[in-house]
Amino acid sequence: MEEFMSKMLVSDLIPIIAVMALGYAAGKRNVFQEDQARVLNKLVLDFALPAALFVSIVKADRAMLVENATLSLISLIGLVVLFMLSYFTLQWFFKRSKAEGAVCALIAGSPTIGFLGYAVLDPLYGTGVETGLVIAIVAIVVNAVTIPLGLYLLNAGGGGEKTADGAPHGNALLAAMKEPVVWVPVLAVALVVIGVQVPDQFDPTFNLLAQANSSVAVFAAGLTLSAYKIELDWEVAYNTAFKLILMPGVFLLAGWACGLDATILQMLVLSVALPPAFSGIIISSRFQVYTRTGTSTLAVCVLGFIVAAPFWVYLARLAGGN
Repeated sequence: MEEFMSKMLVSDLIPIIAVMALGYAAGKRNVFQEDQARVLNKLVLDFALPAALFVSIVKADRAMLVENATLSLISLIGLVVLFMLSYFTLQWFFKRSKAEGAVCALIAGSPTIGFLGYAVLDPLYGTGVETGLVIAIVAIVVNAVTIPLGLYLLNAGGGGEKTADGAPHGNALLAAMKEPVVWVPVLAVALVVIGVQVPDQFDPTFNLLAQANSSVAVFAAGLTLSAYKIELDWEVAYNTAFKLILMPGVFLLAGWACGLDATILQMLVLSVALPPAFSGIIISSRFQVYTRTGTSTLAVCVLGFIVAAPFWVYLARLAGGN
C-alpha cells in the first residue's frame, strides 16, 4: 500500500498539482488574458478531449460489455443515478439554478477516469485485462452518457450556447448533440456496439491530438482557478464529500451486494473515487457557469483524494475478503 501511494503521488497527483499551479501562476501574472484562456478551453473541449474519448472507447469491444453485464449495469445505473442526485440536491440544498446543477454534476458526480484511470490503477493492480475492463466500462458511461446528459441539462437550464440577443440557442438536445464532446463518444460507442473495429493505423493520428487533452485541460483549470479565490464553504465541502465519500461508498455496497469479483470491486470503487472530471471544469469555464465553486471543488478533491484513496482500497479489500 505504501508503494502504491508513493507511486500515485509521484506519477499522478504531484504532476496534476504542479501543472495546475503553473496555470494558476500564469493567470495571476496575466501571462494569459481571459479570452486566451477560453481559446485553450475550446481547444480541449472541441478537439483534444473528443479525440481522447474516441480513442479510449473504441478500444473496448461488444463481447467485453456482454460478458461483464453486472459490472456494466452497476456502472451505468450507479453513475447516472449519482449524477442526477448531484444535479437535484444542489438545487434543493443550495438554491442553485438548473444550469449550475448540471455543471456541478459534471464535476462532483463524474470521476476523471480517462485521465487518471490507468495511471492510478496500474501501479496497484497491474496492466492486465481486468484493469482495462473496469476503466473502459466506467469511461464509456462517463464520456458517452453523463457528459452528453450534463450538456443537455446545461442547455435546457439556459446555460449553454446563446443567440446574439442572449436567448437559448434552439432545442437543448440538438444544441448538446452539436458539441463534439457529445457526438464523438456516442459515435464511438455505436461503433463498439455494432462491432466495427477502427484500424490501428489511425491510432497515431488520434493519439497525437488526444495527448494535448490532459496537460492543456489541467493548465486551463489552473488559469480558471486564478480568476477566483478558492472557497472552503459548505457547498464545496458537500461536493467534496459527494465525490470522495458518497460515490465510492455507494459503489462499494452495490458491487459487494451483486457479488462482483474482489479485484474488480476494488478497482471499481477506486475508479469512482477519482477526483472530478476535468471536462466539467472546462465546460464550466467555457460557458461561465459555476466556475468559482466548481474550480474550488476540483482543487479540494485533488488534495482529498490523497487521503481517500488508501481508505477505499482498504475497505474494498475487506469487503472482497482480501
